[in-house]
Amino acid sequence: MRLPDFLHIKKLDLFIIKSFSTLLSGTFFICLFIFIMHLLWRYVDEFVGKGLDLEILGQFFYLASLTLVGQALPLAILLAALMTFGNFGERLELLAMKAAGIPLLRIMAPLAIECALLGCLSFYFQNVIGPNAQVKLYTILYSIKQTSPEVEIPEGVFYDKIDGFNLFVKNKNKENGMLYNVMIYDLREGFDKTRILVADSGKMETTPDQKYLTLKLYSGELFENLTIDKKDKRKKRNVPYRRESYREKVVMIEFDGGFSMQDGSFLKTQAASKNMLELETSIDSLTKHNDSIGRSNWRAAMRNSYPMKIYLSKDDSTLMNKENIYYLNVDSIYNTATKVERLRWKKNNLSKVQQIKTDLEIKHNIMRGLDRDLNKHKLMWWEKITLSLSCIIFFFIGAPLGAIVRKGGLGYPVLISVATFVLYYIFNTSGFKMARGGEWHIWIGGWLSTIILAPLGVIFTYQSNRDSAILNIDAYKEFFRALFGIPEKRNVTLKEVIIDDPDYSADYTKLEQLYKTAHKFRNDNKLKKLPTIKSIFFGSGNEHIVEQLAEDLDALVEEMGNSKNKKVIQILNEFPVIEAKNITSPIKNKWLNILSIIIFPLGIIIYIRACNFRFRLYRDLIKLEQTSKKLRDMLVKEKLL
Repeated sequence: MRLPDFLHIKKLDLFIIKSFSTLLSGTFFICLFIFIMHLLWRYVDEFVGKGLDLEILGQFFYLASLTLVGQALPLAILLAALMTFGNFGERLELLAMKAAGIPLLRIMAPLAIECALLGCLSFYFQNVIGPNAQVKLYTILYSIKQTSPEVEIPEGVFYDKIDGFNLFVKNKNKENGMLYNVMIYDLREGFDKTRILVADSGKMETTPDQKYLTLKLYSGELFENLTIDKKDKRKKRNVPYRRESYREKVVMIEFDGGFSMQDGSFLKTQAASKNMLELETSIDSLTKHNDSIGRSNWRAAMRNSYPMKIYLSKDDSTLMNKENIYYLNVDSIYNTATKVERLRWKKNNLSKVQQIKTDLEIKHNIMRGLDRDLNKHKLMWWEKITLSLSCIIFFFIGAPLGAIVRKGGLGYPVLISVATFVLYYIFNTSGFKMARGGEWHIWIGGWLSTIILAPLGVIFTYQSNRDSAILNIDAYKEFFRALFGIPEKRNVTLKEVIIDDPDYSADYTKLEQLYKTAHKFRNDNKLKKLPTIKSIFFGSGNEHIVEQLAEDLDALVEEMGNSKNKKVIQILNEFPVIEAKNITSPIKNKWLNILSIIIFPLGIIIYIRACNFRFRLYRDLIKLEQTSKKLRDMLVKEKLL
């Protein structure tokens, strides 16, 4: 049975897949390394001074790499796609493929399938491998936090990293480990029972089991406050203490400096440590739990805010009749009470209101925390899907941009990749925070980055398939130059090979004609004065003269550019570039021009723009006359006629 044509793998497909996969393998490990370094930088303070061995560090980096595959893979695909198609465009391979009749979408097809498979692989890592690795990773981080730092006492300052002790060392000998001018404050029994040890020298060592620190002190004294009776009235005047001199003294300090793996089972309750099935179960449980607490808080609030009605006899003057039901008239009772009773009632009720307010605030914070935890579980469920889809979306952003930019290497691709990923990260983080706090709906916060970047991929793919110059820098330069009236400069260079020499006699006559035409048009049209609205929006009828003048000047410059004389080439570069179309409205339709006049800001902008170009045309015409005369004089002087 013969397979359909689209299922056949051709040599060109293999070449494209090989080029992309080679770059992807490199960019993936680079991106993964960057994410691991970012994670390490967040917890670098926990690692410093702990004396961790290579096995613990190796486990940390291995588990971190497993948890970060889902984040590193989309960025690696984006960068690899940009570099692959940028290299194709730079080496004209993409042009050759298109010349052979292969559309861009067909070129991208095998890589799109590969990225879809990579998206499935990313989902597998996030849903199966990632949660287990996440628990083990944060168990290691938790264990590292519980590990005491290695003792490295600095010189000249008090060291308080050992619980219950303050140590001061004036000088250290790094070769033999001796400490000089040592002062130790032992605060283990409280400030009132401080023990102070002073020694001329000492040495600190760790016991083999790393459970204790041994301080061997030489030639020193010990000062210690003695225990006194708390009922003793002489406490404020005299506090007995003990003084001891010694030649050698050993102080044992309990200090566990070894690494021990802690129990991290409590970390399994976190949303990041669960797969999709576990998240669904947790979401159902948390929803029911939060609803039950919310209903309980609501019933309690109703009881506190709306007390039971009090019914009395009909003859009581403090009763109010409403639909044959008698209520206690609180205002009547309050008005008949004395000032002392009113003040007492206000204080009692104010205290009760404040108590109710505090109770409601506490319950509100508890419910808010429970809702945030529930929303986080929901967002983590969606994130496993959106991160997998981002592999495909980033490919359809990177591949078209690479085909448009046509720049390989690590220049433009890295710049565009970083900018795109930062944009993705900002929207993803913002949506996550807003949805977790309850300000946005869960699916909006979870899908915000995808909703924004997916249309970009469609637009870039559509534009690149049409060979659009959406990222052509020269096109943007030309647009802004025309928009702001930035003058263009000529660039005529001396040619090495000249086929036809210019006819200087004929060119001399053309220069005279250009001079006369420019001079006459400048004097007849009064370009230095403000033009009328009619001449701007509907034309004065003389624009064709300037257009013909610009064409004749360009033709003359191109013809005389074949000259071997350097002075001629130098003067040709002094001729201005005449722009005739900009001295009127850019809108050529009559009714649209009338509408632009009516629309207040648009008409003024068009008028000011046209005035700017008219004044510039006046300066260009003067420059043309001067340069034309200068070139004619030079032709006569050099005897080129």
